[in-house]
Amino acid sequence: MVRITTLGIAVALAGTAVSAQQADDAQVKARQRIAMMEGTLESAVKIGADNLLRQVKAVVPDPPMLTGFPEVHGFRLDGYGIFFDVGVPMLRLPVTWPLRYMINSDTRDLEILANELKQLVAQMDVRYQPQLAQVARRLESRAQAQAPVALRGPGGAVAATQVQVAPSNVDSRVLENPAEGYTREVKAALIDAMIEHSGPLNLGPEEWLTVAARDNVPRDPLIPGDATDFSTIIFRMKGSDLAAFRAGKVTLEEARQKVEVREY
Repeated sequence: MVRITTLGIAVALAGTAVSAQQADDAQVKARQRIAMMEGTLESAVKIGADNLLRQVKAVVPDPPMLTGFPEVHGFRLDGYGIFFDVGVPMLRLPVTWPLRYMINSDTRDLEILANELKQLVAQMDVRYQPQLAQVARRLESRAQAQAPVALRGPGGAVAATQVQVAPSNVDSRVLENPAEGYTREVKAALIDAMIEHSGPLNLGPEEWLTVAARDNVPRDPLIPGDATDFSTIIFRMKGSDLAAFRAGKVTLEEARQKVEVREY
């Protein structure tokens, strides 16, 4: 009887050890899946940044810069789902970017002046018409040309750069506000990454996948209110909606519409 009891205890202890090992293995795999998603979200931020940088480079040859690299940390919240904190580096435009607007403004002024000269030419003495017509043509050519602009760099050195007209593949909204364009590109890349690459996370139907994207730049303690210039965007999607996409029940565009977006 004692032997049977001892054997039963040993079996029970062995079963408990196996269950504990299985639980540990499951926890490790769950953490690995979260780590893989962290890398995916980091790549999504880089893709969004690259999409914007290509458009800026098509307008101004000097390359823009980012303030650092994306950083992502994810963890599971029991009873809720999985949360990812995404630090997004800020965009710093080249010093030639404001000059582009000056040149564009000057170009518009030149076009207006050329048109006014044409009207004056038609009203003036025929002896002066050829000369003024030539001036009007020169102004038109200058407005349309892509002339190099001399810029003074450090130490007074003069460097030549060229301000280009935006090609057709550049979103006009990027020219008006590159920072907003950067935000749009990163948002779109993060949403697609959430939808298309979250399958291994094994979220339950009632659980949520949440991504909080925030500006990742050090605050300056010497500047009062420095933190007020930074924002956070929260993306949230339910596990059942993600499962519907993976099952082919909804399209990617329909799934995008199911993502809840809040900005703070």
